[in-house]
Amino acid sequence: MIERYSRPQLTAIWSDDARFALWLEIELAVCEAMEARGRVPAGTAAAVRARAAGKLDARAILEIEATTRHDVIAFLTHVEALAGPPARWLHRGMTSSDVLDTALAMQSVRALDAILAGADGLLAALAARAREHARTPVMGRSHGIHAEPITAGLTFARWFAEVGRARARLVRAREAIAVGKIAGAVGVYGNLDPEIEAAALGRLGLAAETVATQIVARDRHAEVLGALALLGTAIEQIALGVRHWQRTEVGEAEEGFGKGQKGSSAMPHKKNPILSENLTGLARLLRGYAGAALEDVALWHERDISHSSVERVSFPDATILADFMLARATTLVSGLVVHAERMRKNLDASGGLYFSEAVLLALVGKGLGRQEAYVFVQRCAHAALAEGAAQGTLAPPGRFRALLGADPEVAAHLAPAELDACFDLDHHLRHAPAILARALGEVPAASSPRS
Repeated sequence: MIERYSRPQLTAIWSDDARFALWLEIELAVCEAMEARGRVPAGTAAAVRARAAGKLDARAILEIEATTRHDVIAFLTHVEALAGPPARWLHRGMTSSDVLDTALAMQSVRALDAILAGADGLLAALAARAREHARTPVMGRSHGIHAEPITAGLTFARWFAEVGRARARLVRAREAIAVGKIAGAVGVYGNLDPEIEAAALGRLGLAAETVATQIVARDRHAEVLGALALLGTAIEQIALGVRHWQRTEVGEAEEGFGKGQKGSSAMPHKKNPILSENLTGLARLLRGYAGAALEDVALWHERDISHSSVERVSFPDATILADFMLARATTLVSGLVVHAERMRKNLDASGGLYFSEAVLLALVGKGLGRQEAYVFVQRCAHAALAEGAAQGTLAPPGRFRALLGADPEVAAHLAPAELDACFDLDHHLRHAPAILARALGEVPAASSPRS
C-alpha cells in the first residue's frame, strides 16, 4: 500500500525484515520440536538463534533470491552463512509452503489484532455520538425523500451496529486464519509427523490445518479478505451518510474543518466532505481484494502458485488499508459537526406531512377501509405540497393539518382533538431510546426524545 494510506504499525508487520524474522522463528520452532523428539541434535536451535536471530539482512536475502529465483532457498542460504553447520538441520522434512503459509497466518493474526483494536476505537466514537444525539430529531428519508422522523442518535447507533457486526466477522476470520502447516510436500508428513507439527505450531500460537495439501486451504484467506471488505463497506455506509448530511441543501452535519484547511483551489468558500469521499473510494478498493481472494481458493491438485502473486499484494494492502480506514473513520465521526438546529428546520420544512401515516391509521381505526382512507390523506398531503411548491417551500407550516381538518371525509371521522393527537412528535419517537439502548447494549432510558 502506498505511504499515503498506510500507518507504521501495520506496515511494519508486512516488511521484509519482519517476514524473514518470522521465517526464522518458524524454522526454530520446528527445530526445537525435533530436538525434543531426538530428531536433531540437542542445542541446535539455540546455536542457530544465537548466531542468526537479530542479524538477518533482508537486502542480502533478496540479492541471493535474484539468483536462486526462490525466496525460501535464498533465506536458508543466508541463515546457513550466518549460523554455520548447525543450520543444516533447519527445514528438515519441510517444504517452502510450510514456512510461507505459517508466516502468512502469523502476520494476518497480528494485523487483524491491530484492526480489531481500531474497530473498537470507531465503535467507541459512534457510541459516544449516538448517546450525545439520542434525542436530536432529524428527518428520516427513503429514496432521498422526507419520510418520517428519527433521531440522529439512531443513525449513529445503526452505524455502530453495522461496524459491530463487521468486527464479529473479523474475530471469526482471525480464528479461521490462525492455522499453519508443517506437513511437508503435499501435506502427508512424508518426512515429518503430526506431533512435530502440533508442537511447533503450538509454540507459534497456531492450530494445524485440518487436511493440508502442499498449502493451507485458501477459503480461510478468502474469509479474511471478505470480512475486511464488509468492514470497508460498513465504513462507507458512514461516509455516505456524512456526504449526504453535508450537501448544501441538507446541511445537517459537516466534517470538521481545521485551521488553515482549504476546500478548493478556485473557490475559497468551499468546505468539502473530503474524508468521507476518500473513505468511499478506499472501500471500493478494499472490496476488490475480496474478489481476488475468492479466485485464489480453487487451485490445481495439491497446489499451484497462482494464488501466491495475488497474496503478496492483497494481504499487506488490504490489512494496511483497513487499518487506515478505521483511523480515518474514527477521526471523521469524532470530529463531525452536527447542526441540530438545521436538522429541526429541515424536519419542520415538511409542515407535518410526515404524520400522514398516523392520520391514515387513525381513520382506519374509525372504521374506514385502508385504501379509502389513503386517498383522503393523500389528496390533502399533495395539496399542501402543491401550495408549498408555488411558494418556494416544501409545504406551508400547518397547512397539511388545516387541509385535513377542512376535508369533509376526514372531519366526519376525526374530531379536531383526535386529529391533533396524530401530530405528536414525542409519541412518534417514544421508542427511540429503547432502540438505541438495544444497539448499544444498554438499559433503555425512561425519558422521551425532545420535540
